[in-house]
Amino acid sequence: MFIIEEELKKLPSHPGVYLMHGGQDEIIYVGKAVSLRNRVRQYFQAGYKRSPKIEQMVSHVSRFEYIVTDSELEALVLENNLIKEHRPKYNTMLRDDKTYPYIKVTVQEAFPRVIFTRQVKKDRSKYFGPYTSAEAVKNVIELVRRLYRVRTCSKNLPKETGAGRPCLYYHMKQCDAPCQGMIGERQYREQIEKLLRFLGGDGKEEIENLEEKMAAASEEMRYEDAARFRDLIQDIRRIWEKQKITAYGSEDRDILGIAMQESDVHIAEQEAVVQVFFMREGKIIGREHFYLRLGNEDKAEDVLSSFLKQYYAGTPFIPGEIMLPMPIGDEELVEEWLSGRTGRKIHLRIPKKGTKEKMVEMAAENARMVLQKDRERIRREEGRTIGAVKEIESWTGLSGLNRLEAYDISNISGFESVGSMVVFEKGKPKRSDYRKFRIKWVEGPNDYASMEEVLTRRFTHDSGGEFDSFARHPDLILMDGGRGQVNICLGVLTRLGLDIPVCGMVKDDHHRTRGLYFNNVEIPVDTTSEGFHLITRIQDEAHRFAIEFHRSLRSKVQVHSILDEIPGIGSTRRKALLRRFRTVEAVREASEQELAMTESMNAQSARQVYRFFHPAENSR
Repeated sequence: MFIIEEELKKLPSHPGVYLMHGGQDEIIYVGKAVSLRNRVRQYFQAGYKRSPKIEQMVSHVSRFEYIVTDSELEALVLENNLIKEHRPKYNTMLRDDKTYPYIKVTVQEAFPRVIFTRQVKKDRSKYFGPYTSAEAVKNVIELVRRLYRVRTCSKNLPKETGAGRPCLYYHMKQCDAPCQGMIGERQYREQIEKLLRFLGGDGKEEIENLEEKMAAASEEMRYEDAARFRDLIQDIRRIWEKQKITAYGSEDRDILGIAMQESDVHIAEQEAVVQVFFMREGKIIGREHFYLRLGNEDKAEDVLSSFLKQYYAGTPFIPGEIMLPMPIGDEELVEEWLSGRTGRKIHLRIPKKGTKEKMVEMAAENARMVLQKDRERIRREEGRTIGAVKEIESWTGLSGLNRLEAYDISNISGFESVGSMVVFEKGKPKRSDYRKFRIKWVEGPNDYASMEEVLTRRFTHDSGGEFDSFARHPDLILMDGGRGQVNICLGVLTRLGLDIPVCGMVKDDHHRTRGLYFNNVEIPVDTTSEGFHLITRIQDEAHRFAIEFHRSLRSKVQVHSILDEIPGIGSTRRKALLRRFRTVEAVREASEQELAMTESMNAQSARQVYRFFHPAENSR
């Protein structure tokens, strides 16, 4: 047994990372400390002042663990990795995990390639970017491959020269086939040098050529071709404007601004927006905004510090200077970490006057505009989810509803009866916890008995641990029906000694939900309310999930019943027959010779299939 008071005494006075675990042993908070003993003990000291969010987090801690590191810098790196891996509930979280496209030229290879990538590695390749338009990058890569006849294969050249045959690109005159030795390394390298100059912005001749083709297509009224040339020219110019080889100079900087929602106890999950302006060679080339999940009482400097660590841990390029609107408390540590990642000095600046201060203010103003624009969206989403659950609580008199489960049965005249279980948490579907049941104990079309089987199997299932969807019981069960289905569920729960509220979703004569059946009473609901819409979504989802499972089983059984019953025909040959002939009917009409020519088939198996479909010929 984990006794917190006893474990606190064992904490070392070393830097490291601590992980707080909740009631289901899930990680709910990750933090770093210069001294694990001092920091972790603060959480459990009665007189220590804590924010409401941390107070709530501590109330859910069942145990903690820690990892000792050699320095605070190592602790920062480890903390960031663990937060990204586990996404703990009580950490401020970056909601957008964006990466940006680059053009990679593998100049370290004897015969270089041009590749689309979102990661910059220390592999001696040349990287152009980052760009904001992946489509433009792909279009330009396709163009330069054609213009400079660069290979697209991943063969290890010149080691594998001569292996195989020239590919389709060679026959299309889009590659000079270095894989076959048809172009020497020096001549190929000359083409690569031209390509590098083009990506660097020296491609006037190519642009003029495209403009001539665009004009010709327009004169010939081939307007779609003209538009394609026009778009390609725009893509090239966009790449030239924003391109940057990764040997960046001191004029590269990111400018950050932050805006946060005002505290609102009616909104369960607050949001902040961080706006980032990208300045390269003294010019702003683009901007992006990022959402963060936070609590009501989080401070802007703490949110900004969390953003810096999460964002710059994942982005491939870090400029030499990052301008911030305010101090974050651990600037020196973050600077050391970023410098270690890049191999060059990174500076965090908080400008106080002049143009730089105005740029930070501009970023903050843009962040405020994004947040204001999305505030209504946030409130609508909360209304559809958390607000809808609150309405169900008010109708039933229940409280603390979080996890809702619903079940449904699907069959056609008892054929392949199946059950579905869908899960909603905080008013949103949790699809990773959905489960399917193939009815095993019930013969024929008996929905009540099938539902009893599903519920019994669900609540007697041996949990596979905290990540098993059966590990947690629901706060409310919603049955797709009225009194009958509810009584079946209550009977199973009583027999198993479980106390879980059960509601039936009662339908009218047109099969539309009209109310809830709870505690032997039908509760009318407002059909225009968010609570009603949530119930309908849950009901529809349970039905859809069961129908899809049933449909997949029917199709498998139909294929099995015809082909898999043929002696000597297993799944491999069955798939091969269907790949070639497409339908069972086509297999039936094929000759023995045609069947024998199918992949994985031989003369004997072809004869078995043919005789199976033509039994009359066997008796001759």
